Amino acid sequence: MIPSTPSRICLKPPQSAVFNSDARFRILVAGRRFGKTFLSLVELCRAAWSPGRLVWYVAPTYKQAKRIAWKPLKQMTRPYWASKPNETDLRIELITGGTICLRGADNYDSLRGDGLDFLILDEYASIDREAWPEVLRPALADKQGQALFIGTPRGYNHFYDLYQAAREKPDWANFTFTTEEGGNVTREELESATHELDERTYRQEFQASFENVAAGLVYYAFDHTKNLEPLRYNPQLPLFWSLDFNVNPMCSVIGQRDRERVYILDELALPDSKTWSACEAFLERIGSWGRLSPHTTSIDVYGDATGGGRHSSASFTDWQMVKEFFKRLPYQVRYRVLSSNPLVKDRTNCVNAMLCNQAGERRLKIDPGCKQLILDFERVHWKVDLNGNTLAEIDGSDPMRTHVSDALGYMIAQEFGMRGKAGEMPYSPR
Repeated sequence: MIPSTPSRICLKPPQSAVFNSDARFRILVAGRRFGKTFLSLVELCRAAWSPGRLVWYVAPTYKQAKRIAWKPLKQMTRPYWASKPNETDLRIELITGGTICLRGADNYDSLRGDGLDFLILDEYASIDREAWPEVLRPALADKQGQALFIGTPRGYNHFYDLYQAAREKPDWANFTFTTEEGGNVTREELESATHELDERTYRQEFQASFENVAAGLVYYAFDHTKNLEPLRYNPQLPLFWSLDFNVNPMCSVIGQRDRERVYILDELALPDSKTWSACEAFLERIGSWGRLSPHTTSIDVYGDATGGGRHSSASFTDWQMVKEFFKRLPYQVRYRVLSSNPLVKDRTNCVNAMLCNQAGERRLKIDPGCKQLILDFERVHWKVDLNGNTLAEIDGSDPMRTHVSDALGYMIAQEFGMRGKAGEMPYSPR
């Protein structure tokens, strides 16, 4: 007689919380040795227990799938084999009529074609970001299949994006458990690890925390919990606007300064835009706050010094267009534009010092709504040469990155740079 469900399954409370969730899509972020593989095997057995069911376990590569899950999966399912497992295809057919397959995402285009009832994506942070939306999500459509994403964090990548997005989506559920909560590693072993790993690596590997541990991160001083703060416009403080004259996207930040502290209230990241459009967007954005008095509000304008030579139209440079725009408005505007831009290393060092200096002071606060600036802080890296050596040049391979943080950096370097204010150019259009 075939049992209605696999027998001899014993899950620990954190694993049971994931197993018993009725959400269609589940995300488990867990520390090392939590018991992710055992939970995956139990999930696969349950999902494949009915006739005609097809379930997959997908690892970053075929070799990883075989190394991690194949042997323990055969051991768990041995009493229920319909036939000998297929060692080439990594496929097990059960006497209940269901099928379990192990797959690798290293060539995810080859995974097209099958309709799935259930899918596990293990170590999702190491799986190509396009595998899910392009191939695996469509495979669940006709059967309205379910999916479980499992992994340990690997910085602020697509796993983090999915985890954050799931918070606002119906039929999704997030779970986060530390290694200690998994109950498979002794406290003595965890204490030993604290002496062997740096703070951020330990938090990532054992506390399931999304951290930036990769070498070459430009804004290494940024802390998601300590530099972000909901902010509102303070009519007692002057306003500033700082621009980067990239065309797509054209980016800028809007903020306020209170002596040695800077508050970034908002950002503008405008696709395929020119300077005049950025000016109009800025005016619309500050107008939406509803408390600005045009005749008493002062605005300091900062930005890319090369805008004095770059033309957005046949007759005006970028800075000439900004000046021309504000001529017709009653705001008190001061142009704080240098004759040349600071060195990239100097500028980013100034930003890092504002994010957190050696004394532990965090003098730069950012509103959580500044999503592009936050992404820059999380993801912008230095270029490396063919030998892996870090260069004093920012990696600009992602067209969306660097521009908002550049805009902020011009203001920070101008007001908080180690070198004085020599070279400041009070701009006037010619």
